[in-house]
Amino acid sequence: MKSLVIFLLTLFFIVSAASSGRVVSENLAECIANRSNTSYPRSIQTIFHPESPLFASLLDSRVQNMRYMNNATSRRPQPLLILTPSHETEIQSALLCCRDHGVELRIRSGGHDYEGLSYFSSSASYYIVVDLFNLNDVQLDLESETAWVQAGARLGELYYAIAKQSTSAPMAFPAGICPTVGLGGHIGGGGLGTLTRKHGLAADNVLDAYLMDARGRILNRKSMGEDVFWAIRGGGAASFGIVLSWKLKLVRVPPKLTFFKVSTTLEEGDRSNKLIHKWQRFAHDAPEDLFVRTVILKVDGTFESLFLGTVEKLIPLMKQSFPELGLTAGNCTEGSWAESTLFFSGYKQGSPLEVLLDNTEIQRAKFKAKSDFVTEPIPESGFEGMWEIAMEEDKPIVILEPFGGRMSRIHESYTPFPHRKGYLYNIQYLVKWEGDGVEEEQRHLKWMNKLYNYMEPYVSKSPRAAYLNYRDLDLGTNSVDGKTSFSEASVWGAKYFKGNFKRLSETKSKFDPGNFFRYEQSIPPLFHK
Repeated sequence: MKSLVIFLLTLFFIVSAASSGRVVSENLAECIANRSNTSYPRSIQTIFHPESPLFASLLDSRVQNMRYMNNATSRRPQPLLILTPSHETEIQSALLCCRDHGVELRIRSGGHDYEGLSYFSSSASYYIVVDLFNLNDVQLDLESETAWVQAGARLGELYYAIAKQSTSAPMAFPAGICPTVGLGGHIGGGGLGTLTRKHGLAADNVLDAYLMDARGRILNRKSMGEDVFWAIRGGGAASFGIVLSWKLKLVRVPPKLTFFKVSTTLEEGDRSNKLIHKWQRFAHDAPEDLFVRTVILKVDGTFESLFLGTVEKLIPLMKQSFPELGLTAGNCTEGSWAESTLFFSGYKQGSPLEVLLDNTEIQRAKFKAKSDFVTEPIPESGFEGMWEIAMEEDKPIVILEPFGGRMSRIHESYTPFPHRKGYLYNIQYLVKWEGDGVEEEQRHLKWMNKLYNYMEPYVSKSPRAAYLNYRDLDLGTNSVDGKTSFSEASVWGAKYFKGNFKRLSETKSKFDPGNFFRYEQSIPPLFHK
């Protein structure tokens, strides 16, 4: 009898919660529709309920980490609504209605948040997803060498526009490798890429922005103020508002560049370790026109490079500074900057530039990621141990990307991203899997923690630094009630931002004192407990 009562009570609460959620969803949708109809005429459906036949496909279509599509392991409630605005006034309507109804927002530009925070929430009972994929306009001004891009545009869409329009005087933008990453979140978290050593982060090359604040106002750089403009460029823009568009500074590139991939296998033993060990100093100290990263898989390691020059100039440089790699002209490909973006994205040589516009080309999988920064070369023995742990997993990936060059000349407080001078390279650890279920997930997470713990002696300390765009909730999360103190949040905030975290929190206190824009790792107002 007792167990039956417990079952019936549990069922009652589940049904009541579902009914309550349905009421909130309906009221919210009506509020958004009414506000939007009065401010901007809509000709297409933009509000989707969970009962809509398109809801599931919309939620799924831009999810990179499929781990969070598994209800058995993610344990995250689905959003009340999905909004796909075609105009900024629809976003404004959603924001104001969410405030009125006590509902949180999740903003999705590309769906690449590693912990799924742009489309799921573990801290809010009621929330909606505002998916910006329709707001993807890219406008270039070649005369001023600038571009205005909406936050829903993908890197591939920006790269394609630059390649097609700057043919006589080639230009580029220093951002990431994956073409389906959204510009809203990418720049908001910093933005590493193949041009980082030459031109800095994507966030370092932003001139202006349009940002919607918690009152629904649309502000530019001047009206939001320099503190907020500083904060949204690498400090997690979603903590401060909704970025609608960025004004970017384009950079000039040579008409002909060189790129290569050279692999080494575990069977080569000591040679592999010696190459990676030598790479650490070489890649950091090399001329800033040269970017060489290392990708370590289970059975091999690959050196991938972009050089802002010809093969004829690259080969002597490599023979002088990194002869151990044995690079030859036969390993290299010459092409335009646009062709290099295809190369690093994994497209076959000769693929048309139009593939950059294909947003379905996304390597989706269940995965977990972590990150580190290295300030002193790791000894060969350290890499040996890393290889041994990698052999225990099915699909391990470790990516080492060099700093130095211009990154060493930019002050650590120029933007919230502080990992500049003194950092040799960044490490990204990834593990992917295909199976379902809690046990399967835990097996891979256990391996990831083992590797991360093993690497602790070899990476940055006080704090052990991390990169926001490789988000990791294991570092710590905010309290559900939105009242996390600065000291509590510093557990994870100092790892991402070091000393810049306090300025971010102070800016948040002034700009969004009510903490409307909050999520599991949002910047908290500077509360003191």
